[in-house]
Amino acid sequence: MDGIHDMGGMHGFGPIEREENEPLFHHPWESRVLAISVATPVPIPGGSRNNIENMDPAHYLSSSYYEKWLYSRIKGLIDAGVLTPEEMKTRMALLRNNPNAETPAHPDPDAVRSEFKRSRPATPPQQKMDIQPQFSNGDRVKARNIHPEGHTRLPRYVRGKYGTVTNYYGIDNLQDAELPTGCTNRQQPLYAVRFEASELWGSAAETKSAVYLDMWESYLEPV
Repeated sequence: MDGIHDMGGMHGFGPIEREENEPLFHHPWESRVLAISVATPVPIPGGSRNNIENMDPAHYLSSSYYEKWLYSRIKGLIDAGVLTPEEMKTRMALLRNNPNAETPAHPDPDAVRSEFKRSRPATPPQQKMDIQPQFSNGDRVKARNIHPEGHTRLPRYVRGKYGTVTNYYGIDNLQDAELPTGCTNRQQPLYAVRFEASELWGSAAETKSAVYLDMWESYLEPV
């Protein structure tokens, strides 16, 4: 998808402001949004990122990180049929008229922590499949210049650029909303690819710097 969400390498948005001693959450509601996203056992039709990337551009740019997550989860619950727009409006009206209403809390905090740990494993399981990777460490590759519909992990700024494979992770599920043209398998080899900054941004790039991207095999073609 070529949309406003694909902001990598875009100009005009100013510098990234680094906050010293930045807290994990800036507001209590953000932690609840994370908990809802992690612990709600309802798959989002089309995927969470796909929902975020289909937000109205003005809404996307004016929303914070966790506001985007909240939008995606609400839309996902409605699309999945477990929540109706009317129920959502009723609840919002209740809280709007009673801003000091107490937020329900889980009676067992230890159970919450246990569920969070269970659902967020430290290392994702690697799939064992009989798929031979096309590339090896050190191979020169070119990022395909494709424009898929829906969510993709292929940044716009790297398309058509040359890089070098630095690591092969194994087989993993392609996270795109739809399979790229000519691709028949969602399970694909996954690589780390190094792109020199000068290759991506020319003479404006910082000297002796590079960008490493994790890329599925269907994003790449041999040089």
